[in-house]
Amino acid sequence: MAATRTQHRYIVIKKEVCGGRPIIQGTRIAVWAIVGWFHKGYSPEEIQKEIYPSLSLSQIYDALSYYFDHQTEIDEEIAANNLSETELNRRRARTSN
Repeated sequence: MAATRTQHRYIVIKKEVCGGRPIIQGTRIAVWAIVGWFHKGYSPEEIQKEIYPSLSLSQIYDALSYYFDHQTEIDEEIAANNLSETELNRRRARTSN
């Protein structure tokens, strides 16, 4: 399947990967995931070293650049994912009781 290129070197969109959300080219890592760590206080260097060591620092910075160019879209993706995690945790809590 072909990827839709963006104006950002390392960011592509593939309909069949991550629900068509922007990802790092050659991975299944969504831009929103990188931005989420950035919002939690991790520096780009920490994200690269501690969270995604398979990514280059250039890829991390490009994801953040993409975010600042598409902030509303990515913030909505982060909010939707956080809601999904909250619901998943609730369901886990119910089944473990």
